[in-house]
Amino acid sequence: MTTKKIVIIVSSIVIGLGLLIALFIAAIVGTVFYSIANSDAAVVAKEYLKNSETLKSDIGELKDFGTFITGNINVNNANGQATLYLKAIGERRDAQATVSLIYRSGHQWRVTEASYKNAAGQTIDLLNPYEPPPESSPEP
Repeated sequence: MTTKKIVIIVSSIVIGLGLLIALFIAAIVGTVFYSIANSDAAVVAKEYLKNSETLKSDIGELKDFGTFITGNINVNNANGQATLYLKAIGERRDAQATVSLIYRSGHQWRVTEASYKNAAGQTIDLLNPYEPPPESSPEP
């Protein structure tokens, strides 16, 4: 075997292993994004944003959310907390929203903080801690 053939074979093996590793990493990242986007916390966050009159008045009726929902969800026994970052797509414009949620003793996720960035780049709070919680999310 010539040196040229050996270099080609070794290069092919290295490239093949590199592609295999890249596919493995992409599968892990895709699974993480899918898990966050389809979690119970994400469902509650999306519903909260859809019902927010403040957000609707700024960006228009919510049509959809961005493909990728990022953030973190931490669950420990029957308690959990999550912070999610979503792209809210409205009739007039899009906005980046942040929603923090908790659940205790295995009850449903509850929104504890919610905000979005308006067109001027200002952070607008969607949850006033001095107002009673909306009736759509009663405590069990």
